Amino acid sequence: MADIIDGLYFWVSFLPRITKTNLVEIIIIAILLYELLVWIMNTRAWTLLKGILLILFFYVLTYIFRLDNIKWILNTIATPAVTMAIVIFQPELRKALEQLGSRNPLTGILTFDDGKDNSAFTDRTINELVKATFEMAKVKTGALMVIERGDSLKEIERTGIEINGLVSSQLLINIFEHNTPLHDGAVVIHGNRVAAATCYLPLSDNMSISKELGTRHRAAVGVSEVTDSLTIVVSEETGRVSVASEGGLKRAVDADALRELLMDIKHVEGEGSRFKILKGRRKNEGKIAK
Repeated sequence: MADIIDGLYFWVSFLPRITKTNLVEIIIIAILLYELLVWIMNTRAWTLLKGILLILFFYVLTYIFRLDNIKWILNTIATPAVTMAIVIFQPELRKALEQLGSRNPLTGILTFDDGKDNSAFTDRTINELVKATFEMAKVKTGALMVIERGDSLKEIERTGIEINGLVSSQLLINIFEHNTPLHDGAVVIHGNRVAAATCYLPLSDNMSISKELGTRHRAAVGVSEVTDSLTIVVSEETGRVSVASEGGLKRAVDADALRELLMDIKHVEGEGSRFKILKGRRKNEGKIAK
């Protein structure tokens, strides 16, 4: 036993000593990296980061297999590519700096979940969504409801008016009622909460979308092309219910069909937590239903 302890002391003696200054530096770097990752996940910069990681992986391969010509090309375009990225994402960078200066960065880090997800996408939420959808479909009330899954919809929420109300059929029907202040635009749903209303969505430029479908359907497909969200659309002209997901649009002929599509979202847990940095994401191209 004494020999083991002596051996441990021998190996420990080679480890560098960690001072109080080192601990402070580690904490500062951890905070900055965490805030950077949170910002990336809440903006379009996530797509940019994936592209950068792919280029870095390809760059490593050029060194391993000694692809000198490709390596020279990558070295040549590296500097202008960084400049282009800064120009393209200038609005996001400005928002990040404004948020950094307007709040305490320790708040999000020191706030931990209590183990209970109070904003989960539950059966009750699904039932309320289905009920509201087909109540509006009966009277041909146009509606556009975007349900957040893995990808953050914070940027879309900022274009609308904050609601932060519990999902209920009465609330949704009242929002989309004709001639009400909030009926124009989309509603964003996060878990069991209506996060915002009158939100603007990106329009799809997919030429295969049927000409019979209007701007509401094109917006639903558009947001599904850039995020993994699921969007419920109620046509104001026909009262038909459609669901946009993964760049595609499919018809929900009845309440059971819509409920089945919504059940796929239930497995997404912990959406209220900020500790979802490494959560997997998927975006697949779909076909447009006509």
